[in-house]
Amino acid sequence: MAKLTKKQQKTKELLAGFEQPASISAAIDKLQEVSKEISKFNETVECHMRLGIDVKHADQQIRSTVVLPAGLGKEIRVCVIAKGAKVTEAKEAGADFAGTEDIIDKISGGWFEFDTLIATPDCMGMLGKLGRVLGPKGLMPNPKTGTVTLDVAQAVKAAKAGKVEFRADKQGMIHCPVGKIQFNADDLKKNFATLAEAILKAKPSSAKGTYVKSVYVTTTMGPSIKIDSKNLAADVKEIVG
Repeated sequence: MAKLTKKQQKTKELLAGFEQPASISAAIDKLQEVSKEISKFNETVECHMRLGIDVKHADQQIRSTVVLPAGLGKEIRVCVIAKGAKVTEAKEAGADFAGTEDIIDKISGGWFEFDTLIATPDCMGMLGKLGRVLGPKGLMPNPKTGTVTLDVAQAVKAAKAGKVEFRADKQGMIHCPVGKIQFNADDLKKNFATLAEAILKAKPSSAKGTYVKSVYVTTTMGPSIKIDSKNLAADVKEIVG
């Protein structure tokens, strides 16, 4: 058996006696306590949820967005591809970059200095050739996530406010950031519960059996703590209201 590193040993000691699965509040409190002792940087906090869905069926694929009340703890760089007055509208709403052919040419040349890409419907045809590079990076605009829209001002503001996309992968898993470990504990709990609430509401009507199989909260370099999936809905209601 491999010998534990000092960090792993410390983590084990800090988690000793902590009962799992835990409530959202208890899990995040413990995660912050552990991170404070073993981490030297402001780690990203992540939610990992396994769902009882079969993504092979089109009506059981889950992909949506939610605005986290406390944001993500980082500046979101928004790029908008639009024409005419919509470019001005995007810039006035706070977009970091906005344009048409000039932006497309930059992306074609390997430029990706943005976190979210928004496009108006009339520009989507121009983005087709960039699908191979934008798709794998999760940057391709999509109507389901509100990134293909004529209301570019609202889309920009939502992205800046902390809108995150969640989607189930081929294994029915959702992996999504919910903030930074050094957030105020209540803010982190509200972010986590808000995401969980959105996932619960996204349950496909055709999904049978147990919808939420397992839920974990973790940090970039820290341990995973299991959350009580059976009481998740009640837990979320208590936090979000």
